[in-house]
Amino acid sequence: MHPAAPTGRVWPRLAWLAALACGTLLAACAGNPGVLTDIRYDLGSQAGRSEQAVPAATGAKPVLKVLAVVAPPPLDNDGILYRMDADSQRTARYANSRWTMSPARLLTLRLRASLGAHATVLSGADSVQAPMLMVELDQFEQVFDSATTSSGVLTARATLIQGGKVIGQRVFVARVPAASPDAAGGVRALAAAADDFTGQLGAWLSAQQLAGAQ
Repeated sequence: MHPAAPTGRVWPRLAWLAALACGTLLAACAGNPGVLTDIRYDLGSQAGRSEQAVPAATGAKPVLKVLAVVAPPPLDNDGILYRMDADSQRTARYANSRWTMSPARLLTLRLRASLGAHATVLSGADSVQAPMLMVELDQFEQVFDSATTSSGVLTARATLIQGGKVIGQRVFVARVPAASPDAAGGVRALAAAADDFTGQLGAWLSAQQLAGAQ
């Protein structure tokens, strides 16, 4: 439960909670009225998505080790997180909607697929000498600004390492408005935010002259 709000904000917060609860129940019951079952979501297919990843070099593709995305415990399980407002210090999980796997694992797969279109992507568990990309996922949640407006927000830090030295580091933020104030809307917004992040990351890697790194 959320902590008690100041008197003037009690009703708006209750309205937000009611809207979320209704949206979650409707989503859960849509396929089988009267029965609450978990609905599983992933980030969708890569097919047809525009990509802004590492541009292919002339001849062979550059080699890049993409390590598994690391994340704090709240993002290392299958819960879909939401936050009632940007200033809130507390998050919650949708009751009957979950990811097919943790956001960290989903983002790892998306990054490797996206960057793999323009580079030879390795997992890092080998002895090949190549630049290594490490991504730390800090935020992956639906943030509500009001009872009806929310966004999928992704925050992550990327570090590019070569020869044991950090050659580049940057914090990325992707924020995409949600079409509906429920789990389904949040998932779609977060999937779009993940695509936005991979595009930003690809452009940044290109600026690091990754294609020419040996």
